[in-house]
Amino acid sequence: MRVVTTAFLLLGFAGPARGLTDYDAEVRQLEEAVAAIQPAKDLDPASGARWVHLRYRRATLTGSLAELEAVRIDIDEILRRQGGPVDLFRLRAQLMFKFHRLKDVEADLARAGDPRDVALRADLDFQYGRLDDARRGYEDAVRRDQTWDNLARLAFYRAKTGDPDGADRLYAAAEDQLSAKEMRSFAWLELQRGLLDLGRGRHEEAAAHYERAGRAYSGYWLMDEYNAELLAATGKFDAAVALYESVLKSTPRPETEQALGDLYAYMGRAEQAKPWHDKALAAYLASARRGEVHYYHHLVGYYADVLEDGPEAVKWARKDLELRPNPATREALAWALYREGRFDEALALVIQALASGVSDAHLTYHAAMIHLAAGRVEQGKQLLARTAALNPRYNSFHVHH
Repeated sequence: MRVVTTAFLLLGFAGPARGLTDYDAEVRQLEEAVAAIQPAKDLDPASGARWVHLRYRRATLTGSLAELEAVRIDIDEILRRQGGPVDLFRLRAQLMFKFHRLKDVEADLARAGDPRDVALRADLDFQYGRLDDARRGYEDAVRRDQTWDNLARLAFYRAKTGDPDGADRLYAAAEDQLSAKEMRSFAWLELQRGLLDLGRGRHEEAAAHYERAGRAYSGYWLMDEYNAELLAATGKFDAAVALYESVLKSTPRPETEQALGDLYAYMGRAEQAKPWHDKALAAYLASARRGEVHYYHHLVGYYADVLEDGPEAVKWARKDLELRPNPATREALAWALYREGRFDEALALVIQALASGVSDAHLTYHAAMIHLAAGRVEQGKQLLARTAALNPRYNSFHVHH
């Protein structure tokens, strides 16, 4: 932060053009860069690679899975026609991570054959539940190259495995690696630090991080989405609803639709929750019908918590666990089995998730409920106490990230 702030002042960063937010200016800049390269059919290999890289950056910035899928199709076509440079395999591996297609990630990393892909391989280990391998990979990546994103990956690992203070220090160290031109990355890191605080019930600290993110990079829909959750957690429901609706006008994602439906349900307004929940479910199911798998986890949560439909939740949880056998998917199947009333099976799975080293209030709360339902009352009470210690405000509105 010191480096970024100082550089920001010394370089006299001018910010976006008048009337545009930082986000709008960046999207426009990317669109102009893409347009300057088109048409794509006649591109030489270098221009083709640059063209899909720019479009990938735009799609990740706007959060559009449809755009990401279009980028994937174009990468496939370039690779089919031209073979393509190593970087295209690496780019497709990153893209496939977003679609939860881990086998394709493995294949592309093997084709790229680049020893610098230590961090990406650690991501893969994490998704497969090989947490020790993931930790060693992240630490190795930082030793080789202490970039902000390698530090952020290690921070994410520490956060997931019960070391939020260590995670926060790493996120802060990552901020120190940034230049004044990387204010969006700085804002993203501030959002992660805020999310860490929110997960511990530290609403005021989370608000301070979100505010710094907003000052560094204006107009970013992801910031508004995080702020909406925080507003709801602090009881400012009408403001949270308004902010979610604003996000949905510019960035209509089903997970945001579900969040708004969840908020209405939390407020006791079932009639207003239903249309948003219906829209989210329709989008999740449409994605699954297209053969996509990245909404499986959302389908599990939706059927388990919105509809409390145990059998349907179990169906999607088993599919997700088959693709990504990690503590999160194991816990999700345990919760789905709990909803179906199969407490002994749920208990066995949630004990495995707890033994993995992953630690957060979401997991311990579900584990507590499952232990109580399975007749292990004392262990259930201990897990509830642990949940309260991890997040004293766990019962306030929150989104499962």
